[in-house]
Amino acid sequence: MEVEQAIRMKRAVREFRSEPLPDSSVEAILQAGRRAQSAKNIQPWVFLAIRERSTLEALSNLGTYAGHLAGAALGVVILTPDPEMRWSVMFDAGQSASYMQLAAWEMGIGSCLATIYELEAARDLLGFPAEYHAQVALSFGYPADPDILTRPLKSGGRKIAAEVIQFEHWKS
Repeated sequence: MEVEQAIRMKRAVREFRSEPLPDSSVEAILQAGRRAQSAKNIQPWVFLAIRERSTLEALSNLGTYAGHLAGAALGVVILTPDPEMRWSVMFDAGQSASYMQLAAWEMGIGSCLATIYELEAARDLLGFPAEYHAQVALSFGYPADPDILTRPLKSGGRKIAAEVIQFEHWKS
């Protein structure tokens, strides 16, 4: 799959088959995130990969729209230092998330981003140290509807280019 095609076709997948992901796919997803660029190459992340169903179910309760984690074959929590330390920390975490999601999409694996709102509950559940924060998690799995991987996007789902792109300086 070409990068441009993956970007054009990629969509959020929130319902997954119960089929586990092969270790090689999990490794490829995590390696893609590890290879993401970051400001000054600081790589301000640690990935906590979760396959245990009970942990995924508990994690799914820590974000308002994180329910899709409960049905995932893999959850990845992106741990970062305090995001208020530098504005780029969450930007870098987002880049690692995008790399993982695009790598997964190429393998026919769907994913969706979840925001974790209950930091201390996540810390209690997952046991990560105090210097890390868990604000973002990703669900991964084979889509319950495999046609979603090739079905064209509905028209009207994105703003037109003229609404979001300007050149050189702001034009009203």
